[in-house]
Amino acid sequence: MSNPRLIVCDEAVSALDVSIQAQILNLLKDLQSKLGMAYLFIAHDLAVVEHLSHRVAVMYLGRIVELADTDALFDTPRHPYTEALLSAAPVPNPGLKKRQRIVLHGEVASPSDPPRGCHFHPRCRYATALCAQETPQWRQVAPERHVACHHADTLNLAGLANRDATPSSR
Repeated sequence: MSNPRLIVCDEAVSALDVSIQAQILNLLKDLQSKLGMAYLFIAHDLAVVEHLSHRVAVMYLGRIVELADTDALFDTPRHPYTEALLSAAPVPNPGLKKRQRIVLHGEVASPSDPPRGCHFHPRCRYATALCAQETPQWRQVAPERHVACHHADTLNLAGLANRDATPSSR
């Protein structure tokens, strides 16, 4: 019998009906709890990511731009791309105030020919001349929190801090 310590799930539930998706996600959580395994869960659906993940890495053009505990990342993003992704997430509770959607302008650069400096700078509403010239260093900005952004310490980015009245089930 195989007892894996890590399972890679690449868009494992993306094409499934919502009710089947929920059953699979609950099964994955149960198996994780019983067997002590870890998942590398790759997904575009932020609700699925939030439901299953303890830590989240956000990627842009094949590079991780932010890594944090799930609640911290969803509540207080530190990278502008994370903020834009979160702004596009559906509001789970219609009674909550609707958030402003951040629309990214410009074309996504080719990963084989990325722009100089920060790869996100051509689409970033906070970009400065420094962003266009220098690639930001991957750095720790808080315990268990890393980001690749020149301005992570000075930006006050919008997250989903008031996303739902129910406590987290992670």
